[in-house]
Amino acid sequence: MTIAFLFPGQGSQAPGMGKSLHDAFGAAREVFQEVDDALGERLSGLIFEGPADTLTLTANAQPALMAVSLAAMRALKVEFGVDVTRAAYVAGHSLGEYSALAAAGALTVSDAARLLRIRGDAMQAAVPVGAGAMAALIGKVDLALAEAIAEAGAAAGIVVVANDNNVGNVVISGTKAGVDAAIAAAKEKGVRAVPLAVSAPFHSPLMQPAADAMAEALAAATIAPLAAPLVANVTAQPVTAPAEVRRLLVEQVTGRVRWRESVNWMAGPGGVSRFVETGAGKQLTGMVKRNAPDAEALALNEPADLEAFAKSV
Repeated sequence: MTIAFLFPGQGSQAPGMGKSLHDAFGAAREVFQEVDDALGERLSGLIFEGPADTLTLTANAQPALMAVSLAAMRALKVEFGVDVTRAAYVAGHSLGEYSALAAAGALTVSDAARLLRIRGDAMQAAVPVGAGAMAALIGKVDLALAEAIAEAGAAAGIVVVANDNNVGNVVISGTKAGVDAAIAAAKEKGVRAVPLAVSAPFHSPLMQPAADAMAEALAAATIAPLAAPLVANVTAQPVTAPAEVRRLLVEQVTGRVRWRESVNWMAGPGGVSRFVETGAGKQLTGMVKRNAPDAEALALNEPADLEAFAKSV
């Protein structure tokens, strides 16, 4: 089977994630220690014990989710002999691209942690609290309808499609006035619109200050050749050149997460028949099942998941 490793983004975090991996595998413990050392704080304690509201802060959630994903990948390699070279592609949802790149050897775990802390701080600081908003369009909505809803809201402020996750799950982002107007337009079109409890309007033009900060941080970062191509959020196409990876990571801060297209490309031209979500939660597994119902989708969250997967490849 042709495999793609997937890495989750914000929203998958929960206190206690990765604790079973930490307790079961020395290789996983090494990753959590590397992240703690890189950040100069015991983020692992927050990951395992909470509180949830502190873990959910963007600057914490981003490196925390990466740590859990890479702990699983390290354990999979060291304990079971399965590494990223068994995959045709890697892909990550938003911050998950950094996890994917670290898994593919393009970033060290320490550099990924530091970059994600910068990214989280910059995204939080880009827009005053309360000035931006995001909402999920749920139900009978596809990209064309979501774009029409965003366009209707744009009369009141900035609003764009931020995450095209799958048919029936598209996220919009922008100024509070713009998103509020888009929510009203969605209701008129019979689409359920759910405001999201987020602290900033991610993947919108309002994130430009954060993109500028990441351009500076990434210019100073070492990006090594990838052991497996990354299917990028911005293009929904595979990329391997470090310079191109660097450029797309900057664009990704303000750009759309084209997840539906990414999965469809992997399941179609990419030939992927098995999608493996690695780290916390099962959100991407659910999206894969909706986007590519003929493909296999599974999540590696617990030690037993890693063992079972290793036996199957």
